[in-house]
Amino acid sequence: MFYRPADGHGLPHNPFNAIVSPRPIGWISTRGESGAENLAPYSFFNAVAYVPPQVMFSSTSTKDDRDGTKDSVSNIRETGVFCVNIVGLALRDAMNATSETLPAEVDEFRHAGIEKAECEVIACSRVKAAPASLECRVVELVRARGEANHIVIGEVVGIHIDDSVLKDGLVDYTKYEPLARLGYHDYCAVREVFSLRRPDDARS
Repeated sequence: MFYRPADGHGLPHNPFNAIVSPRPIGWISTRGESGAENLAPYSFFNAVAYVPPQVMFSSTSTKDDRDGTKDSVSNIRETGVFCVNIVGLALRDAMNATSETLPAEVDEFRHAGIEKAECEVIACSRVKAAPASLECRVVELVRARGEANHIVIGEVVGIHIDDSVLKDGLVDYTKYEPLARLGYHDYCAVREVFSLRRPDDARS
């Protein structure tokens, strides 16, 4: 089939998310100027640069108690910092619980029973049980085309790695089985890993 998004797809559910998959999940923690904590998952998330290390996530909807966006972007506008918590399979239910739409003053850490740890470089909480967390300072906040689409680009200024996921100095994905978003209500966990040498690597 072929369709133009502006004309609609005629399927029971939008296939776009299912096509662009799997997508890593950025479990974004923020703290507003008032001290209110927020924790929410975003599957429009990825690393975008090595030097300096940078990541991005995008928020694509709104809440009635925020001005044209959601709690994460609103807090980031106020403070300029956020933390990306990596989601392993064991944290899937806790992550899903924080996707619930809640009033701005509700702390999702407490709501979902998730233990916090304080970040080292930025004023923000992180998920203590996460296999890794990235402390970030905002580089750019971009208003993308569309009513409520915001892209947040951050420089990673601090990295936490749980020692239990390291093996011989490398991150061992099998230790935590990274969770990724597919389409619809579907997710997947990384359980099979293989290596490929790039042509340039073979010449070096």
